[in-house]
Amino acid sequence: MTFRLYPLLVLLCHGSEGVCPPMCICVSDTAGCSSCGLTKLPQSLPTYSVILDLSHNYLSWLGVGSFKKMPKLEKLLLTHNELVSLDEGVFTNASSLRYLDLSSNKLRVVEQHYFQGLWKLEELLLFNNKITQLEAGMLNGLSSLKKAYFSLNQITYFPFFSITDHSHPFMSMLDLSSNRLSRLPWVDVKALPMLVQRGLYLHNNSLICDCSMYSVFWHWDLRGYETLRDFTEEHTCTIYGNTRSFVRFLRQPRFFRNCTVEKPMSLPVTVFLSKLTVTEGEMVRLDCETSLSSRDLSFAWLTPSKGYITQTSINDTLMNLFPNGTLDIQATKVNDSGLYVCTAQDMKHALNATREVNVTVVLPQTETFNTGYTTLIACMLSMLFIFVYLYLTPCRCSCCTQPGPRSVFSSSRRSHHRSQSSKRVAFMEPMLTEEKPEWPPKS
Repeated sequence: MTFRLYPLLVLLCHGSEGVCPPMCICVSDTAGCSSCGLTKLPQSLPTYSVILDLSHNYLSWLGVGSFKKMPKLEKLLLTHNELVSLDEGVFTNASSLRYLDLSSNKLRVVEQHYFQGLWKLEELLLFNNKITQLEAGMLNGLSSLKKAYFSLNQITYFPFFSITDHSHPFMSMLDLSSNRLSRLPWVDVKALPMLVQRGLYLHNNSLICDCSMYSVFWHWDLRGYETLRDFTEEHTCTIYGNTRSFVRFLRQPRFFRNCTVEKPMSLPVTVFLSKLTVTEGEMVRLDCETSLSSRDLSFAWLTPSKGYITQTSINDTLMNLFPNGTLDIQATKVNDSGLYVCTAQDMKHALNATREVNVTVVLPQTETFNTGYTTLIACMLSMLFIFVYLYLTPCRCSCCTQPGPRSVFSSSRRSHHRSQSSKRVAFMEPMLTEEKPEWPPKS
């Protein structure tokens, strides 16, 4: 009876908010519809869901306003489906979306209207599709975007000019690896924000070897970017576009001897670099002093251990962000080491500036035990004791008695002791040889 009443209770509780489809599993704020054999969206989905998993199905089309009744939706998983394109207005009224996974589908063109209205979107996953074309305005309006994945596609051109400090102030990763990029607009690449350049992945492409390309990668390698360090062998370029003759240009720089590599690129005046080494447990205060002098500035820090931090998002007793942009770490730990990047944003004048601080946290130094000095001191003390024993200890043995008048006296004393000993033996001999009485006595 209880089992039959359960659907009725669900209807009463969430009748106006949608009901969990029978093929899905809905727990708390999560609706899981993965691997359900879906060819189209269920007619009704819980409107209170924050996470919706539609992965590993057969969805080939999404209509206008497919998620308009889910205003709280923050994470949408559509990976491993059959999507070829997205209609305009698919994400209408889904502006709370922060994570969108469209990887492993059959998308061919990413059009400008695909992600309209998703101004809170932070991560966009489009890898492992069939993408050959990216429209210039596809990322317009995604002002909160931090990471974008376009790897494992067939992309031959990317609109680097569309990414600026003003349009994407928080973007720190752009993955374009394993595509068909050959001739890149290196002027636009060098104009990218420093955070984007640091997190730009271009390995496993069809880059053509030239001095402009080598100059950019040479400066990135000089700065120690992890995107190059982690994929050194995968960074190749082809000579005159011949795919059979490729060069691992980070390992074989001799092919670029004739290139004139300019002096290390001077950082923009809006970027301030500094290094700081502290001992674990110490308090650290990082300022966000930039070239911006306006009073109405907003600040955000990118930290190695906590990710992005703003005054509204920080919730840590050991870390505090002041209104002037200063980041205060009460007690540092070794895992706090890394690059700290502060972004100051002037919304009134549409200006941005960044400050980078490379923090290294080391363990406290312990007093080392120098065995060399202690061994030397022990040897010297041992020799000293030996000399004292040999030369300063009084000799009490008869064999080492010195000749002279004392020897006569010693000889007479020895004769006297011998005579006294003989008397004692003669006195004790009757007592030793006397027979003892038998005990008990015989009757």
